[in-house]
Amino acid sequence: MATGKGKGIREVAFVDCSGGGQVVVEKNIAYVGNMGSPDGTIILDVSDPKNPRELARLGMLPGTHSHKVRVANNLMLVNREFVSPQLAPSSFRGGLGIYDVSTPSQPKLICEWTTPGIGVHRFDFDGRFAYISATDEGYIGHIMKILDLENPAKPREVSRWWIPGQWIAGGEVPTWKNADHRIHHPLRLGNRLYTSCWLAGLRILDIEDMAKPKVVSELCWSPPFPWPTHTALPVPFPVRGRRLMIVADEDVARSDDYPPSFLWMVDITDEKHPVPFGSFQVEAEDGSARPAFTGCHQPSEKITGTEIPVAWFAHGLRVVDFSNPHAPREVAWYEPTPVSGIPRIQSNDVTVDDRGLIYLLDRVRGMHILERV
Repeated sequence: MATGKGKGIREVAFVDCSGGGQVVVEKNIAYVGNMGSPDGTIILDVSDPKNPRELARLGMLPGTHSHKVRVANNLMLVNREFVSPQLAPSSFRGGLGIYDVSTPSQPKLICEWTTPGIGVHRFDFDGRFAYISATDEGYIGHIMKILDLENPAKPREVSRWWIPGQWIAGGEVPTWKNADHRIHHPLRLGNRLYTSCWLAGLRILDIEDMAKPKVVSELCWSPPFPWPTHTALPVPFPVRGRRLMIVADEDVARSDDYPPSFLWMVDITDEKHPVPFGSFQVEAEDGSARPAFTGCHQPSEKITGTEIPVAWFAHGLRVVDFSNPHAPREVAWYEPTPVSGIPRIQSNDVTVDDRGLIYLLDRVRGMHILERV
């Protein structure tokens, strides 16, 4: 069993699984998206969190991965994405795998929805509509698509949105290199999509009319900051009378000459003029240059109060209190001991369940089930 050190956190259990990209927990069932083939998605019964029990396992083909997963309305969606196209079977197509998980131990494939190019990266799902970052012909990099899964056997594209310059087949000319500007991660709250756009920052999109997404506002701080924007997470309740957005920059896509990325607090009370006004960095970091995959990656997208767990790559789990959003502070932390043969931890995703348990997933190997003390 893996161990670690921490403050205000203790380990309940360790699941020795392949490295993963996302974990979600619904009704005491954990769904883990693995980072690389041959592993795809693992389904675990965590009703007894001290003794997680594997219920089902889906594989993935060489050269591809299925590292993201969402579950709602008895449907499980997993992404299909090329990692090394030269290793992938010629028949493989990127997209989404859509499964019936009304019986979690027996996931049943309903449909393979496909899209040209690399496939689908991240996505949100509310039980009816999926909000995805997907490649398609004629575009450079991932764009945003809304899919209607009213009939999950026949997903229907409702609309798409892209950063002007991505639609090269339509005559648009990008002002950036390669796919530096692209849709990374749409998240829905109400009639808005809070959409990270990698080195193009973020956009708030109005989807009151889902057929016609409209830009409400945009915000970008790269340059001067070197890190791509990974997640724009709206807080679903006011804090000190203000509406907030927590923004995570991912500590990748940079040279080792920079310090690691951190977490931003953004005031969106006036959503047409988002204002960054607070930030949090791990105290151990002093601004010195550090290798990539050291800093911030992903906050828990399930917000239950003004303390939020954040997966912080080489610093494990950091629990950040944003009750004073001008000055977020750390109130608990946990750094797993690297599994034998792994040089350092790479905490990649985190979520919480209805019991308050925390699930911390490493991108290389292992998942820790934790609790506050």
